[in-house]
Amino acid sequence: MNRDLVLHDWLVAGIALAAGALAGLLLRALVRWLAKHALKTRWSGDDIIVDALRTLAPWAAVIAGAAVAASTLPLSARVLGYVNQSLTAVLVLLATVSAARVVAGFVQSMAQSRTGVAGSATIFVNITRVVVVAMGMLVALETVGVSIAPLLTALGVGGLAVALALQDTLANLFAGVHILASKTVQPGDYIRLTSGEEGYVVDINWRNTVVRNLSNNLVIIPNGRLARTNMTNFTQPEQQLSIMVQVGVGYESDLEHVERVTLEVVDSVMADINGAVPDHEGAVRFHTFADSRINFTVILGVGEFSDQYRIKHEFIKRLHHRFRAEGISIPAPTHTVALRQDDLRASFAAPPAPVPHQRDAPPALLADNGR
Repeated sequence: MNRDLVLHDWLVAGIALAAGALAGLLLRALVRWLAKHALKTRWSGDDIIVDALRTLAPWAAVIAGAAVAASTLPLSARVLGYVNQSLTAVLVLLATVSAARVVAGFVQSMAQSRTGVAGSATIFVNITRVVVVAMGMLVALETVGVSIAPLLTALGVGGLAVALALQDTLANLFAGVHILASKTVQPGDYIRLTSGEEGYVVDINWRNTVVRNLSNNLVIIPNGRLARTNMTNFTQPEQQLSIMVQVGVGYESDLEHVERVTLEVVDSVMADINGAVPDHEGAVRFHTFADSRINFTVILGVGEFSDQYRIKHEFIKRLHHRFRAEGISIPAPTHTVALRQDDLRASFAAPPAPVPHQRDAPPALLADNGR
């Protein structure tokens, strides 16, 4: 300190701090006003930027006021340097947090725009956030005079031990990155594993994949297991798919009439039911002479996997009603057993008399045998 503090120094420092606080309040009000207008735009990026500025701008003004107040006080060069370094480090940390929020917001927005669902792949969001925060902390340490070269060396050596201790966690992390990078599975896809688990992919994070089945329950699958197992993705390469319904009619039915009626029912279902594909061209394929009927397959189009149950339900009801109106029979499986008259006589004939055993013979016969 070059000289003693006087009232004028305290007054000037207080004015600088008050000015910084007032500027922070004004910036906070300005950011709120910008946030209201950002909600009216179609681009989601302005919402992310304004949300990050809501924390950074007011505190930056306060830090600037504190720096001006410190410069007006009769402090020594060493103390003033410590104060400026500390304020700069705090400002760098605030900027780092805001930058991490902006980058993570843009990554999440891109993931949502690509998948078209509310859920997002948080693994990329978390990775980008960690990278930005780590870089900001290194810059802040360098600002306060801490050399980061030995720290990076220690982290490199210690990283080997951490990698060995967290093999399963790192395996799941890299498996999740590989799944998303290869576009094998994206949030919003409907998948089915060979082990039986199936449902909509809600999120892929750094350790596991969250799947919501049709019962609205969450199934947690480790990323490593998901990458190794056989899987069917019902959403790729396109979300629309075809389903097949098996039907059978009696042998006395006119198959041309059956095909025409069935296609009319298919067209009505495709046009009326939510989740169907209106421009789908229905198809009927006869394929089997069964025991009591002729079987055929009806091909329907659905918008996504879960719509098939509603489409099948409505199609079967309408087809059954239409077949009854048209006089087309759907016979139940029957078996005809033919018996010949000789077989019937043999089955109803009296059983033969039993042959007496030697012990059952009369005593006289036993005596003669003894002679």
